[in-house]
Amino acid sequence: MTAADRLLDVICVGRSSVDLYGEQIGGRLEDMASFAKYIGGCPANISVGAARLGLRSALVTRVGDEHMGRFIREELEREGVDVRGVATDPERLTALVILGVRDRERFPLIFYREDCADAALEEGDIDPALIAEAKAVVVTGTHFSRPNLDAASRKAMDLARRAGAKVILDIDYRPVLWGATGHGGGESRFVADRGVTEHLASILGGCDVIVGTEEEFHIAGGATDTIAALRAVREVAPEALLVCKRGPMGCSAFPGAVPDDLDQGVTGPGFPVEVYNVLGAGDAFMSGFLRGFLRGAALEECCRLANACGAFAVSRHGCAPAAPSWMELQHFLAEGSPHRQLRRDEALNRLHWSTTRHGDWPEVLAFAFDHRSQLEEIADRHGAPHHRIGEFKLLALKATREAGAGASAGVIIDGRHGQDALDAASGGDLWIGRAIEEPGSIPLRFDGGLDAGSILREWPAEHVVKCLAFYHPDDPPALRDEQERTLLALQEAARSTRHELLVEIIAGRSEPPVDDATIPRAVERLYRAGLHPDWWKLPPPETQEAWDRIAASIDDHDPHCRGVLLLGLERPEEELKAAFALAARQPVCKGFAVGRTIFAEAADGWFGGVLDDEGAVALMARNYRRLIGHWRAARKEEATP
Repeated sequence: MTAADRLLDVICVGRSSVDLYGEQIGGRLEDMASFAKYIGGCPANISVGAARLGLRSALVTRVGDEHMGRFIREELEREGVDVRGVATDPERLTALVILGVRDRERFPLIFYREDCADAALEEGDIDPALIAEAKAVVVTGTHFSRPNLDAASRKAMDLARRAGAKVILDIDYRPVLWGATGHGGGESRFVADRGVTEHLASILGGCDVIVGTEEEFHIAGGATDTIAALRAVREVAPEALLVCKRGPMGCSAFPGAVPDDLDQGVTGPGFPVEVYNVLGAGDAFMSGFLRGFLRGAALEECCRLANACGAFAVSRHGCAPAAPSWMELQHFLAEGSPHRQLRRDEALNRLHWSTTRHGDWPEVLAFAFDHRSQLEEIADRHGAPHHRIGEFKLLALKATREAGAGASAGVIIDGRHGQDALDAASGGDLWIGRAIEEPGSIPLRFDGGLDAGSILREWPAEHVVKCLAFYHPDDPPALRDEQERTLLALQEAARSTRHELLVEIIAGRSEPPVDDATIPRAVERLYRAGLHPDWWKLPPPETQEAWDRIAASIDDHDPHCRGVLLLGLERPEEELKAAFALAARQPVCKGFAVGRTIFAEAADGWFGGVLDDEGAVALMARNYRRLIGHWRAARKEEATP
């Protein structure tokens, strides 16, 4: 098999863990009040970073048969990493790492790896057929620290060489994992240990590329002078490309003899950014280097890509989540950034979010039953207690599942009356929007508290934040500006809690007149104010011109926007059918989110005692199914030549 024929670019072998990152920057681990959960472990991070840069990556590791192991597997799959080599260990728990950011020099961490799943990796976990698919195999130094891990990693190296693949070593020296320091020394990056040096020396000669920091080359070469250490490595690995990471000074690569000065190697420029978090920077560096190396780029370009990826990682919270996408990296290399604190660059942040968020929703056909005041009015009219609204919403969820929308099925639910329905919907395959606005509020307020961030911290990450704003671009300036500030604050909260945001605009509740240009003007103004939602939910435009203006605004300001969903506003079914006919022609329109047209009759009958549970479900499912049929018929007609 030639390199061009191989199905995978790179396979990473070794550690995988769940990283629990302290969120209070500058605090001691002892004082952390909350943690963010990310995928972790050097090989796992590299596999994710490589996938984000467009490489076909795979990971060979073990995870536990429990929630954290499933998280790692699912997260890898969402990132596009091949998980055929991820084995589930029925006896051991997934490894955990507790990390913090104390200051620019101190990054305390504790490894919870006592008899963990990935430390039980063995030779039998290395599949020769999988290794044969790759152009390169990455092994990491720490995964040679135990006999079983050493055997598994050496087998992967041997199989790679036999298959004609490159063997790449990330020295990845963690003294605590070699037993060179106690549990409390997890952040230590260098402890001299002759046994470790001798062990690594037996590995180096079988590698085509060896990558490490100066301290990591010190342990590999057995000397604390970097040039001397590099030359010692060169003696046992005469043909290997040596890549020495130098932090803010970039890196130096040595394809041949090691000169007297690091600057005399092949260098890639460093990027002057603020160091916020060094943890994971080397993994991002390796991902960038692999992108260049495995795509045949010049060595200088490989170093440039690697350094830029490392710059992103040191500027952000987390390891794998900090790695840039290929589009983001290209933008940075072409345009740079006016900020040394890259995490403060809003343009880069938007690009990072929109090109690394999970899931693909080319079509969403949602049943929206987040209505609160409307259902309260129906319940009151029939003398029914409000707690029964939650029961009705469970019936609406059942109708959603029975309607047959397939992979396009979605719901929008509220937490005030619909918490049980939200709980039942979560963790499945539905697209889920969740209402946050206080019903009918002008100016906009949130249902459940004053601070959106505090509200969203309790929401599952899969819930898309849906916010209805009664907003007109010609509202009085004070009202309009307050609405915009509230929406921007919500956007910031949603990004910080890693939730997608859907903004729904209704313009007919204020005095300024509404015409077919109102919604396009509202969308344009909100973009100019800095709002970039993942989704828009809009009333159906009545003309092609209005659709063209909306599409142009989205394309100009946020071409990565998920798209537009049509709202119903209790329109009769025939009116929605007509609106679908025009909307189906618009690539920017991804479907609908309709409520009262589907549930109004069923709610009146159910609360009034005319319909039982089965009858209400059947009626709502029938109404929803007809709308799905109208939409798909319009799409099919549009697609027919």
